[in-house]
Amino acid sequence: MTHSLEALKSGQLIGSKTLKLACGLEEFPEEIISLSETLEVLDLSDNKLTSLPESISQLKNLRIIFFARNNFTEFPKVLAKCPNLNMIGFKSNQIKTLPEKAFPPLLNWLILTDNKIEKLPKSIGDCTLLQKCALAGNLIEELPIEMKACVNLELIRFSANQLKSIPEWFFELPKLSWVAFGGNPAAHEIPLNNDFEAFDWNDFTVKELLGEGASGFISKASWNSEKEDVAIKVFKGDVTSDGLPDDEMAISIAAGAHENLIPVLGKIKEHPEDKIGLIMKLISPAYVNLGNPPDMETCTRDVFDETSVFKAEELLKIAKSIASVCEQLHKKGINHGDLYAHNILVNKTADCLLGDFGAASFYDVNSSLAHTIERVEVRAYACLVEDVLGLVNEGEMNNDLRDKWQKLITNWTDTDVKYRPGFSAILEVLDEF
Repeated sequence: MTHSLEALKSGQLIGSKTLKLACGLEEFPEEIISLSETLEVLDLSDNKLTSLPESISQLKNLRIIFFARNNFTEFPKVLAKCPNLNMIGFKSNQIKTLPEKAFPPLLNWLILTDNKIEKLPKSIGDCTLLQKCALAGNLIEELPIEMKACVNLELIRFSANQLKSIPEWFFELPKLSWVAFGGNPAAHEIPLNNDFEAFDWNDFTVKELLGEGASGFISKASWNSEKEDVAIKVFKGDVTSDGLPDDEMAISIAAGAHENLIPVLGKIKEHPEDKIGLIMKLISPAYVNLGNPPDMETCTRDVFDETSVFKAEELLKIAKSIASVCEQLHKKGINHGDLYAHNILVNKTADCLLGDFGAASFYDVNSSLAHTIERVEVRAYACLVEDVLGLVNEGEMNNDLRDKWQKLITNWTDTDVKYRPGFSAILEVLDEF
């Protein structure tokens, strides 16, 4: 709910825990400080702000702030004085400078996507509680070695930057699980499959929108010449929180055929707005999302509907299916980067399909980093399996079997990344169940 500036100034909002203002603000309204006893979430996105006053540090209960699409050129150092602030969002500003010692002590979720940041401060290493960090679409040239101290970092996006190399210590961070690093000079490039067939946009009749993701719109369409219905994903064309649409398209094609991947039938050409797009098999509505994306409380872990319940054999089927598709991807040098239940479709018989390559990245399977890159994704896989295991009722699984799963998950999340098994070894173990 968006509030009015008049309501704030008149005192009507005293006692509010949440405040959202989007009314062309050029200065921070000092009346916000009158909410210091209760305010926890402040959203001033879509304004024209360039700075914050020292008084914002008086908001002692403030936990979450959003300043997306404003005019900041420097990250406000005063935020370091907000004692309970743990989530900060400055997406799509003009931020070039991140001062040292500008982050608050409890920071665990940082969003700086689509800015002009050239350098990360060394003091990012002080953010030992940082779990989630979105840096895609900036100009960052290197990761400071001080980031080695970010031992709780689980998800990071630094696609579409200027990184010339990715240091080996980075993929050895003990909890790292979901990483997007494409669109950098350091990213591995493979020759594009120019033989992949392209079909004229005019041969399709778009029927209805099926869904929208960060990178594009998926619609149901009639393929006129083939006389069948398909799904078409048209990419928005801008850098997303995950990375570049061109990378997503290339990887979707390079992933190849697998029974647990949504089949890609071709590319779109001659789009009236020169957009790029993919033609995919239309999936039966019997398939639903296995989970829902993380929320502000869970941060990096998916949330699930109360009706989501699985049997022991369904857990095994899902675990084997996803391990199998991950094995294929990593043999091709593809890191999915977003291996989550919310990117998996499942039906009532636990058949499943992995989708959404928006955060995926190519890597060189012969490089020194290849071993650890795969095992970082193994931790993401372990979190997925652990989440589904939690949806298996007590009566559906005896304690011995549950303990067996838990031991595997412990193995797959070993804090020493190099000791985790790869997906081929995981499949061998699961085949013995």
